[in-house]
Amino acid sequence: MRNAHNALVTKGDDENVETIVTKALADLQKSIDDRLKAVETKAAANDNTKLVDRLTAVETKLNRPAIIKGDNDNELTPERKAFTGYLRQGKEAMGADEVKSLRIADDSSGGYLAPAEFSAEVVKGIVEMSPVRQAARVGSTSAGEVLIPKRTGRPTGVWVGETETRTGTESTYGQVEVPIHEMACYVDVSQRLLEDAAVNVESEVSFDLAQEFGRLEALGFMQGDGVKKPVGVMESTGVAYTATGNASTLGTAPADTLIDAFYALSAWYRNRGVWMMNGTTLATVRKLKDGSTGAFLWQPGLAAGQPETILGRPVIEDPTMDSVGAAAEPIVFGDFGAAYRIYDRIALSIMRDPYSQATAGLVRFHARRRTGGALVLAEALRKIRCAVS
Repeated sequence: MRNAHNALVTKGDDENVETIVTKALADLQKSIDDRLKAVETKAAANDNTKLVDRLTAVETKLNRPAIIKGDNDNELTPERKAFTGYLRQGKEAMGADEVKSLRIADDSSGGYLAPAEFSAEVVKGIVEMSPVRQAARVGSTSAGEVLIPKRTGRPTGVWVGETETRTGTESTYGQVEVPIHEMACYVDVSQRLLEDAAVNVESEVSFDLAQEFGRLEALGFMQGDGVKKPVGVMESTGVAYTATGNASTLGTAPADTLIDAFYALSAWYRNRGVWMMNGTTLATVRKLKDGSTGAFLWQPGLAAGQPETILGRPVIEDPTMDSVGAAAEPIVFGDFGAAYRIYDRIALSIMRDPYSQATAGLVRFHARRRTGGALVLAEALRKIRCAVS
């Protein structure tokens, strides 16, 4: 009996322990589940709050008035701000990041600071003031001169019979050299002007450089004699001309002179040609009429932005060209894209000199450009030449 009673007690104790353990595990599981649920609820609430905040911020931005930035927007980029700082205070006052963003060449090779945007503005000014650049083919180079292959002789074919001997023929080639020349100038700016935050120093320096380099380019590409400058279009050899027969006018029948010069070029060049002359000559040409039809040779552009034309081809005004007079060549017509090449070596280099003019309260900015031009295909142009007397 005692053994049986002990067995029942032992069995009851085991059942109680199992019950207690099972209940404890259930309570622990419920506690864990409750905590996980609380964490998930809190995380979801936080995520929703952040999401709501972000959506609110986006909605706020969308509800702001639109600001459209056009080509004339005056807001400066970091590069332009850094360059303005360079103009005002010099390289020494600039941070390392600003210097790095503006560097276009190593100091050891004479490179100075100019942001790409500033250079583009100056080049735009030069195009407006350098007429030949508008019509010629323009490229860039990293060398001191450019050699352009040129065909000097064409192959000549002949008709032959079935068994006749064929004759040999071949093209011949030469080359045209386009040397790169240098232009330089400097601009003095008062220290007070540089210190005045209301003044756009960039615009002032850009305008001055564009004026001077544009003047030099225009004269060199059209009338240059090749001495430390390009050989210009009108000074190049090999360009044929149409004579006026008169020293003081474009001829007894001026309209016929222009028509003769126009059709003296082959159709390939004529259909891509442009006229160049100065304003005085252009005023004379505007009054000319075709003798057979009575129509003016000059016609205005048919739409805004379109160039005026003479005999259907555009006109570019070049103030460096001769006016009508004895032995003058006041007009040139042809395909300048085929005839004349321009190569730029250095678009713009600027050095700030705060020392040499310091006693006068000025800061000097030295600027230089390297560019070259040469006539490569004389047959694509035709001049009009006045008589000597």
